[in-house]
Parts: sequence; C-alpha cells; structure tokens
Amino acid sequence: MKFLKASLGIKKGETVLIVTDDGKQKIAQAIETAAKKLSNEVLTLKMAPRSQHAEEPPEAVAEAMKRADVVIIPTTKSLSHTDARTEACKAGARVASMPGVTQQMFRKGGLTADYTKVKSISEGVAKRLTRAKEIRIKTKAGCDFTASLTGRKGLADTGILKKKGDFGNLPAGEGFIAPNEKKSEGVLVFDGSFAGLGVLTKPIKVTITKGKAVKIEGDRGKLKKMLTNGDNIAEVGIGTNPKAKLIGNVLEDEKVMGTIHVAFGDNHTFGGKIKANVHLDGIIKRPDIYLDGRKIMENGSFVSSAA
Repeated sequence: MKFLKASLGIKKGETVLIVTDDGKQKIAQAIETAAKKLSNEVLTLKMAPRSQHAEEPPEAVAEAMKRADVVIIPTTKSLSHTDARTEACKAGARVASMPGVTQQMFRKGGLTADYTKVKSISEGVAKRLTRAKEIRIKTKAGCDFTASLTGRKGLADTGILKKKGDFGNLPAGEGFIAPNEKKSEGVLVFDGSFAGLGVLTKPIKVTITKGKAVKIEGDRGKLKKMLTNGDNIAEVGIGTNPKAKLIGNVLEDEKVMGTIHVAFGDNHTFGGKIKANVHLDGIIKRPDIYLDGRKIMENGSFVSSAA
C-alpha cells in the first residue's frame, strides 16, 4: 500500500486513525497492518455502516478524528461531506476518504496513478472553475445543462495529502465546485454510473429547474426515492485521473479522465449552502464542457491545457 507514504506521508510519531464499518473491516485490517510499518501509533475504530452517504458518524468517532494526525476512512458509505470530517481537518488532521473501496482497487486503476501528474491536472481544472462564471455540459446522448459558478471556488482532489488539514479521496483525481443554489437549468443524462445504482445499462435523464430535479426518467423509481432528502444540484466535478476506470464504484468512477459528474444533496463542506444527509454522484461520459462559452473539453478530451 504505497499510497500510505506517497499520498499521506505518514511519519513514525504520528497518530493514525482508521475509521471503518462492518462492510469494510478486512480492508481496514490490511490498511492497519501496512500503516504500522510507518507509524507506531495506529488505531482502528469500527462503527455500524451509515445508511446514506454524508450521514454523520457517532460522536465518539467524530471526536477521535479530531485528535488524530492522519485519518483514513475505508467505509461502506462516504463520510467526506460530514461535519465530522470537516472538523477533523480544521483540527489539523490529514484525511483520506475511501468510501466503497475494494481490494481490487488497490491492485489496479486509480490508486496506481502518478499523483504528481494528477495533482497538476486537477489544480489546473480547479483554477478554471474558480475563474468561470458559468459551466455548460452537452453530450450526444442529449445532455444540455448550465449552472452558475459566480463567486464559488473550484477545488482540486489531488491525492497528495501531506499538509495539516488536507482532505481528499483515494483514489483521487478531479477538479470540482459547488454551483450556485437555484441557478442551474437544463437536462442531465447520466450514462456512466450512479451512486447506489452502479454502472448504468440505460441512461437516466434528469430535468433540472432552478437547481432542483423536477423530473426523472429511466430510473424505475430508484433514483427519485434516493433523492427524497436531497434533490438539489450540489456539485459539478471533472475527472482527472488517467488510470481510473468506470467500474460501478463512484469512488473511482468520478475520477475517470474524460468524464464529468454532477452530484445531488449536501455541499456545505466545500463551498455550498445545502446541508443534507445525502450526497449522490452521477457520471456522464464523453462530455463537451464549456466555461463561459469557451469549450475546454470535446467528447471527453481536453481541447486545451488544464493549467
């Protein structure tokens, strides 16, 4: 598990906390074994699986996260967009969130990427998102969606988490932003994968009005139920990891180079104003992406430098 040193830079005297649940206990044990080769203070806390992505962990877990130097979170559901994670980073912890991670992902795919390159591309995309006032997404599958980015800051998920308070996913690789609430319109056609649904065999079409999903087609009622407590547009992110593959696991899927993802639900932890107990991402393949009318990606390929 080279990422423990390459991405997190774990040192001998640091306290490393691994937060897991019943569904990811074996992976947590493997991470613990590897982490003990780098640090002499490695702890593992196991909790019950959360029912939704972005659901808060128990208070005891949240308190422990604030007291660690490094927090690694291989869980069934994501803690990325929780107050517990945010407060841990504020306290100085370096946090790597790994929701849904599998043993296979350690051997191939996004975790094997050169994160120096991923960092460069991700930071370039984040800067462009910060400068832009508007993003538009179009695809041959019928997607045509526009969102306001004015006053919002683009962020980079780089895979390099070596400074106090750093946070990211592993595998990493995206530039992302929280669009302005109530200022997105159009039609999203998800044809890659969707959190909780896996790889999509048929596209899901979602009509957006004033930042909310008002009509969902092709989901057989599943997505509509999932979005009951979070039908608002929360995030737009561009994948920047050339090693990531579409496997039906959003942790990796949203990092795939040549894709864009749009999430619903919580975004209060990365610049938005919506606090919800859910955060669900959907992947769109081979998009055309425009920032302030300028095309930066065509059919899934960058048309100019992301720097």
